[in-house]
Amino acid sequence: MYNVFNNLVRRHIMAITKDMIIREVVQARPDAAEILMSFGMGCVGCPASQMETLEEAAAVHAMDLNKLLDALNK
Repeated sequence: MYNVFNNLVRRHIMAITKDMIIREVVQARPDAAEILMSFGMGCVGCPASQMETLEEAAAVHAMDLNKLLDALNK
């Protein structure tokens, strides 16, 4: 039941955007850390994640921002 509710809430509350801070993304979506790490961001909990946007992190880690956003918004 929790997974069904969580999926409904995630779809209706917010879309993940490039301007969101990594910490916000991880708080909004429980599996975000796993997705970010699969794209090559190994330091999801580091101090930079408290103030770095997805767009900034994607640039630093040479990630395809559009593919990352697609994965986070599935």
